[in-house]
Amino acid sequence: MSSPPTSTTLLDGVLRAQAPAGAPLTRPPSTGRPGSTTVHQLMLAVVCAGYAIGSALGWGSDHVALIMGDFGLSAAAGAASVSCFLYAGTRRVRLRPAWLLFSFSSAMAALGNLIWGWYEVVLGRPVPSPGLADLFFLCFAPPAIVGLLVLAARPVTKAGWVCLALDAWLIAGSLLTLSWSLALAQAADLDGPSVATAALTLAYPLLDIALVSMVLVLHFRRSPVNRTAVNTAVSALALTVMCDALFTSPLLHNNYRSGQLLDAGWFAGSLLLAYAPWAAGRHRRAGGDGHTRVVHEHLPGRRTAGRPPRQPARTPLPGADPTRFPGTRPITGSLAALTPYLAAAVCTLGILYNVLNGRSVDRVVLLTGGAVVLALVVRQGIMLLDNITLTQELAQKENHFRSLVQGSSDVIMIAAPSGVLRYVSPAAAGVYGRTAEDLVGTELADLIHPGDLGCVVHEVRRFLAASPQEEPTTRIECRFRSGDGGWLNVESTVNRHHGGLIFNSRDVTERVRLQAQLQHNAEHDPLTDLPNRALFTRRVQQALSGRRSSDRGTALRNTAVLFIDLDGFKAVNDTIGHQAGDELLIQAARRLQDAVRQGDTASRLGGDEFAALIVGDGTRDRGAREGHILELADRLRITLSQPYPIDGNEVRVAASIGVAFAEAGLGAGELLRNADLAMYRAKAGGKGRVELYKPQMQQDVVRKAELATRLRAALHDGEFALLHQPVVRLDDGRISSVAAQPRWRSSQGVLFTPAEFLRVADEGDRTAELGRWVLEQAAEQAADRAASGLNVPVVVQLGARRLLDRSLPLGFVESLLTRHGLPSGSLVMELSDIDTGVSLDDLERRLTALRRLGVRIALDGFGGGVAITALRRLPVDILKLDRGLVEGVVESARLHKITSGLLRIAGDLGLQSVAEGVDLPEQVVALRAMGCTHGQGMAFTGPLDEYRLRRALGRGSCPVPLGPAEPAFAGGGAGVYAAGVPAVLGGGNLGGGTALRSHNETPVPPT
Repeated sequence: MSSPPTSTTLLDGVLRAQAPAGAPLTRPPSTGRPGSTTVHQLMLAVVCAGYAIGSALGWGSDHVALIMGDFGLSAAAGAASVSCFLYAGTRRVRLRPAWLLFSFSSAMAALGNLIWGWYEVVLGRPVPSPGLADLFFLCFAPPAIVGLLVLAARPVTKAGWVCLALDAWLIAGSLLTLSWSLALAQAADLDGPSVATAALTLAYPLLDIALVSMVLVLHFRRSPVNRTAVNTAVSALALTVMCDALFTSPLLHNNYRSGQLLDAGWFAGSLLLAYAPWAAGRHRRAGGDGHTRVVHEHLPGRRTAGRPPRQPARTPLPGADPTRFPGTRPITGSLAALTPYLAAAVCTLGILYNVLNGRSVDRVVLLTGGAVVLALVVRQGIMLLDNITLTQELAQKENHFRSLVQGSSDVIMIAAPSGVLRYVSPAAAGVYGRTAEDLVGTELADLIHPGDLGCVVHEVRRFLAASPQEEPTTRIECRFRSGDGGWLNVESTVNRHHGGLIFNSRDVTERVRLQAQLQHNAEHDPLTDLPNRALFTRRVQQALSGRRSSDRGTALRNTAVLFIDLDGFKAVNDTIGHQAGDELLIQAARRLQDAVRQGDTASRLGGDEFAALIVGDGTRDRGAREGHILELADRLRITLSQPYPIDGNEVRVAASIGVAFAEAGLGAGELLRNADLAMYRAKAGGKGRVELYKPQMQQDVVRKAELATRLRAALHDGEFALLHQPVVRLDDGRISSVAAQPRWRSSQGVLFTPAEFLRVADEGDRTAELGRWVLEQAAEQAADRAASGLNVPVVVQLGARRLLDRSLPLGFVESLLTRHGLPSGSLVMELSDIDTGVSLDDLERRLTALRRLGVRIALDGFGGGVAITALRRLPVDILKLDRGLVEGVVESARLHKITSGLLRIAGDLGLQSVAEGVDLPEQVVALRAMGCTHGQGMAFTGPLDEYRLRRALGRGSCPVPLGPAEPAFAGGGAGVYAAGVPAVLGGGNLGGGTALRSHNETPVPPT
């Protein structure tokens, strides 16, 4: 089998790749032995050749010639009968009736030759004519004719059956006319007046003519099923008919004797018929005789795994009539179309033969020729009507196709193998802005964007190199030149077409724009249009990994990330609104974008957090590079801290910036984390600063997390104890309240003040239970003291953020007071750590609700930070002076005046004032002279355990200095005032530490 022709497609002289229109048709693998069919054919040829040689040599004797001429032919015909019968009896054989008829026909020939041999060989007398042998011989042709009809591709319409009968009659009539003119008329005259003899003489040639007619007709109409077996059977019958025609001729009929060379033709025809059903082999029968065939459905764009599929047989298009559009070869179709004219020409030659010989035209010839001409006219009339119908159908389909093509919104283009457009549908005017006439004749490569031409050429080459069965179509997306000189995004479905390509194209420019917009939105901040966190992280990763190995180390060292946070941005939202805050972010993003270089990346990570990626420039001096980056960060800090004009007002915020440099083995996430840690260190150091990342920062974070974990473990294991420090009146030393202070007990039993733990507890949500524990313990111990007659209020310090946290609801405080039966005023909430991040409105509502429960409110740190603002907004009862004021109230005249003014404000507001951190006697005297009412510190007593606290409460007061005096000590020992009042320094310091050491400076217990 030959491979189909290949096609060559050229796109502007660039694409030159052979593209097979179909995969090479390879023979399917045989299930039997490949050489068995050849051996059988060779054996058949040897037997037939041996019989022909024996016949030509006369078999050596007349008796042997008679035996081989009669019984040899009988045996060959019997073998054909048995072979066809056995084949028809196999399982799942299509066209079984045809092979049974061939078996019956061969059986008739075998019986006729057997009777012939009985007379000639056994009885030794001439065969009677007409006789029983003639009867069997005459029964050979009808079953063979019917079998050939069964093998034929039967028509599906009545007109088809009529055409089949007319074609058979045209062939038979022409052969009858020719044979009658040449021999049959003379044979009928020579046989005498006997009707039986004349009928027998004419029966053989007439049946042979009918058989030949069917053979010729079925040669053009044979069934595609088991084509090899059918061709072999037709050849066998054709050889037999040819020998019968020679036998019936007057020249050989009168001189015929059994065993002559003519018998070799009959012998070969019988053996060929015996071999016919098995000629295709077992692998042919599996596909052609009705065995199940597995057809693998192909999905466009999906390759079939494994071996390539077998080449399928050519099938007509869906809906096509196989009898009207037969898939035959061109020469065969031409001969089939010329058959009626050849038949008419034969009839004409028969009549001319009689005229030229000077004889009158025989009536049989005349009638037969007239019938043939009449059949030809009828046949041509049917063909004419059929052609008219086909023409109408073709015109209708063409109109339908033209309407689909012209009305389609897609552009259909056909490109020749040279790359020139041969056809363009009218939709090009609406899609490309150019008429179809302008595009026809242009090079396809001239219309494709130069940047996309290489990809298009590669895809077309790959597509043409693939098998059409595996990949019938492909999709190509490229930019196409429009009529206005611009470029359109076009998506095309490409198919093969007679060596060229068919492009079914559509404009997808809007879709591409939408996809690009969606991609942009997914990677950029919607407010500032800066890259978001995902895109920024990806670009950082590309900067870390996309360097060449030769300069990667230097570039990495010089690559830095700046993490930026706007200090005070939340206050902008709370004071002048979120719309103003959004405008501030937009202006800040614009300033950041203008400050970085072209190759750097500015990003908004979320909220008021920004980041900038500064790509390394190859500078090998790391110190100079770090200095340059820090200088850039400082300029950026100054730029972002400039006033922002918003709605006619100037809004100011500061910028805290953390800088981290890339290192080998550091990922994008780790680099961002380092910059973030540096930024938080800048905020903790006073905000509005630039901080460079150091490894110690990460260690601090880890240590802080470990401390938080240790804090929770200490709470669960009962390692915390609660001490109380008395708050005394400065005029008489009476104890007015006690301040609860938690302590952590080490494994050696020493109590330590976990100042760092307290900061962790204020900042971490995981340690919120520390504040609950302090409240519960303070309330429980206060209730126990009240039950024993020592009713004194307890002060519990809580951060403002913790007070607003959900972990400490208002119902918890109410249930605590109710459960322990504490009267109103027994609990004082000391509010600390008020910053700009705390909502004063929410805090005011919470404090008001607590005051309704009888809880008194103390404001810690009065005189520093936002305490004045809090005093204006919050409902408080007690003011605690900031420790910084108390420490310098004696040495600094400025602080003395400030403290005096604050105490005057507290007195005017009717608030109780408490000085915290009163550690020296002169501080007591000075504060009392300024009007401060209460004090707390080492000048009176340190934090006391429950036993010592009850003793102090039993006395009711602590000694206080009554007049101005200088301390009579240096260092940490106890001293005596000149007035004779002993200073209680460290009386409650159960830890044995330095007396004057503040509890905020106490170290954390070791692990």
